[in-house]
Amino acid sequence: MPRTIAEQTEHELGGPGSVLVRQRKDHEELDHLLHELDATTGRAQEEVLTRIDRLVFSHAFAEETVLWPVIRRVLPDGDELTRRIEAEHQEVNELVAALEEGGPDHPERPVRLARLVEVLQEDVRDEEDLLLPRLQERLDAAELRRLGRRWELVRRVAPTRPHPTVSRRPPGNALSGLPLSLLDRSRDAVDAVVRRVPVVAPAGQVVSRGLAAVAGLVERTPPARRGDGPPTAR
Repeated sequence: MPRTIAEQTEHELGGPGSVLVRQRKDHEELDHLLHELDATTGRAQEEVLTRIDRLVFSHAFAEETVLWPVIRRVLPDGDELTRRIEAEHQEVNELVAALEEGGPDHPERPVRLARLVEVLQEDVRDEEDLLLPRLQERLDAAELRRLGRRWELVRRVAPTRPHPTVSRRPPGNALSGLPLSLLDRSRDAVDAVVRRVPVVAPAGQVVSRGLAAVAGLVERTPPARRGDGPPTAR
């Protein structure tokens, strides 16, 4: 069995810019945030959950648009392997969307939060122990660094919120990525102002809901749903 990337040195993973190093760094940050989430309640927990969302969704978008197509090309069982991860990503999208819709007082919130943590941890293990070591076997260090640069570029301009109906595969995710990123990041900025300046909260919440409604329209357009299939198609 290939060796998990969790136990390898940075040099073994292809150097600082390698996509494997970048992936593991995000996973380490996620682990820290999940521990922080477990130690908080109320508004503080909501803040941590927001930070988790921003990390997880941009990370997953970069994987689905940059990494997974390469894996499907270089591994004979790449399609099966990436579908497994895509199903986990889809469940994360649905759980976070349900948490946002239900709010902090929903009776199913504790169960949904617990399942979210479980799926995120499963996703990290599947990637670090199963998928990424297989990619490492097929690409040299220079290729891993080139892929890392592409992955980082896409991650920096990726959507930051759940979009359960968007395709997990090209061309749908690529076509919807830019408009959804602009809407998500605009909404992030509005929500940040609302948290810092409560007096503008009523107006800010109206703007945020409006941006969310537009994003919902974008993610339900036919182009945004192209390329998906079971088990992630919605």
